[in-house]
Amino acid sequence: MRPFVRPDSIVRSIWGDADTILFVFSGSAAEFALNRAVDWLFYTGKLPADPFGRLFSTARFAQDIAFVDEDTARRSLDRIRAAHGAVERKRGETIPDWANRDVLYMLIDYSGRAFELLHRPLTEAERAELYDVFRRVGEGLAIPELPETYDAWREDRRLHMERDLAYSDLSKESYGRYRRHLGWWWYETLLRVQSILVPDHVRRLLGLKRSRWLRPPLTAYRAIRVTGLSWGGRNVEVRADGGRTR
Repeated sequence: MRPFVRPDSIVRSIWGDADTILFVFSGSAAEFALNRAVDWLFYTGKLPADPFGRLFSTARFAQDIAFVDEDTARRSLDRIRAAHGAVERKRGETIPDWANRDVLYMLIDYSGRAFELLHRPLTEAERAELYDVFRRVGEGLAIPELPETYDAWREDRRLHMERDLAYSDLSKESYGRYRRHLGWWWYETLLRVQSILVPDHVRRLLGLKRSRWLRPPLTAYRAIRVTGLSWGGRNVEVRADGGRTR
């Protein structure tokens, strides 16, 4: 059966590597805290109770898509849509389309940024492939108004960040939850990684000073996998065959 993502795709290289996924987590944690729709996570109780649970579930979702056939991927996308619909009915509101695009754009951007920081620059063809895969994910989730090309997406990504990200009381509360959940040492490591990973606009909103060195935070994050330590109470493991993060 035809795979949703080609076996030789850069997307499988990205989402089959534990180090890269951990860096995607750190960038995502920054933007979830700043997004104007972060109140949806507080409404569900996921962010206050388990600040990194949402990130790990996002990783499982991405790997469910990257390493399965098209039919299985479509079923996973349908389940996500159904879950969103249930939350919307409970709250009596609809998740804004722009918020869904923000999350999709975040995954695209940090997938590329993390891979390039840890490994090498992506080629133009790989960037186009990365965007094409996630665009199909967005279409499967019925997210409207997705740009046709990678270059068009880059401009829309910039506009979304400028419009949809702001530091708020919920941002402060989110980072307070991160610190309590991680402990001082892991929290400082998270900030160090974020400072070298996130876009300038995000770094300014959070008041992060860019770290001069990549190796210390990279070494710390790799220690999670090597020593079996957990981040946020969860073991991070990716099998060689592209198994799930859990």
